[in-house]
Amino acid sequence: MDAKLGAVVAAGLALALAAPGHAQPLPPTNANEMRAPNGKGQRPAFPGQTRAPVDAKGVAYAVTPWATGLDYPWALAFLPDGRGLVTERPGRLRYVARDGKLSAPIAGVPAVVAEQQGGLLDVALDPKFAANRRIYLTYLEPRGGGMSGIAVARAELNGPALANLKVIFRAEPAQADPKNVGSRIAFAPDGTMFVSIGDRFESMAQAQDLGSDLGKIVRIDTEGRPAAGNPFVGRAGARPEIWSYGHRNPEALAIDPRTGALWEVEHGARGGDEVDIAAKGRNYGWPVITYGIDYSGAPIGAGITQKPGLEQPLYYWDPVIAPSAMMFYTGDGFPAWKGSLFVGGLQAQALVRLTLNGDRIAGEERLLKEKQIYQRIRDVRQGPDGLIYVLTDAPAGVIYRLSPQ
Repeated sequence: MDAKLGAVVAAGLALALAAPGHAQPLPPTNANEMRAPNGKGQRPAFPGQTRAPVDAKGVAYAVTPWATGLDYPWALAFLPDGRGLVTERPGRLRYVARDGKLSAPIAGVPAVVAEQQGGLLDVALDPKFAANRRIYLTYLEPRGGGMSGIAVARAELNGPALANLKVIFRAEPAQADPKNVGSRIAFAPDGTMFVSIGDRFESMAQAQDLGSDLGKIVRIDTEGRPAAGNPFVGRAGARPEIWSYGHRNPEALAIDPRTGALWEVEHGARGGDEVDIAAKGRNYGWPVITYGIDYSGAPIGAGITQKPGLEQPLYYWDPVIAPSAMMFYTGDGFPAWKGSLFVGGLQAQALVRLTLNGDRIAGEERLLKEKQIYQRIRDVRQGPDGLIYVLTDAPAGVIYRLSPQ
C-alpha cells in the first residue's frame, strides 16, 4: 500500500471510528450498480472503497470472436509467435492459431477432477520460455478416496505433446469439496511464482490457519520450493510457502507493472468480492471480516467488517460481480484505457474496467453488455497485438477480441 493510499485509509478509518456505528455512509448508487447491498448495515471503512463513480471513456470498440467451440475455457496465455494456449476446465489444453483455429488437444496433460469449480485451470509461460519451452499448469488433482487438491505442474511444450511433466507443488491438506479452488499464477519480477489457493468452501476457517495452504497465496520457485524471503519460513506450525493469508477464493492475480506489487481479486459470498494488494505476511481477514453475508442470509462469523490487524480491501463489490482473472492494460490499442485494471465478471456478465489513481480505485466501467454480449467472463488477457481478449465461461465457450472501432 503506497503512502497516498495509506493516508486516505487512515483518514477514512479515523472518520469512521468517530461516527455513530463506526462506519461511513454508503456512497450514492451509480449506473454500475443499482441493487441494494446484501450486507445491510455494513458500511465502507473509507471513502471510495466501494461503488466508485462511473468512468466511461467513450471508447469505440468492436468485439469479434477469435476462437469458438471451447468447452468451459478457463485461461489463456500467448506464445511469443502470437499463438495462444488455452485450457478447458474438463482437462484439455489446446493451441489457438493466429487466425483463431483450435488445435487438437495437446497430449500429456495430467488427470484432473473436473467437478463443479475444479478441473484444468491456469496456464502460464516460464519467464525464460524462449530458452526452455517450459509452461506451468494449475489444476484440481485427484488425491484418492474422493479427495482432491490444487497442484502445480511444470512441463515442456513440444508441439502436439507435453514433455517431462513434473508436479512441483501440491497444496495441503486435500479436501472433498471441489469449490473455491482459486488457482491463478503470477510471476514476480524476480522469477518466483505466486499461486492462489481458495478456502475450498467448507473449510473456510483454514484461511486463518498458517498450517494449511487453504485460503492462501503461496510463493514458490520454479522447482516448487518455498521462495527465499517468504514471511513464515522457520516459524513453527506455519507452512513456509505462504505469502499472504485470510483469502476466500482468489481467482485473479496480476503484477502491477508500475510497482511490481502483487494484486489479487477474490470472490466473497453474498457480497464482499474484493480487490487487494497482497503484501508479504498480511492477513486479509476471511472469514473473520467480510463485506457480505452467508448464502443462507446469516452473518458470517460475528458479522463484522473491520478488526485491528486485519487488512481492509482496496475496493469491494456488494452485490458481487463474481470476479475471475485480472489484467493491467499496458497496450497501445486503446490509449484511453492505458493503465486501467480489467477484471472478468462471471455473475456480472461484464468486463469490468477500473480506473486507478495511484493505488486507489477511482472509477468503474462495465463493458460488453452494450454490445449485446451477455456472457460469464472467465479470463481477460492482453495480446501481443495490444488488443484485449476475453474468455467466456460456457460449454460452447468463445474467446472474443476487443479492437478499436
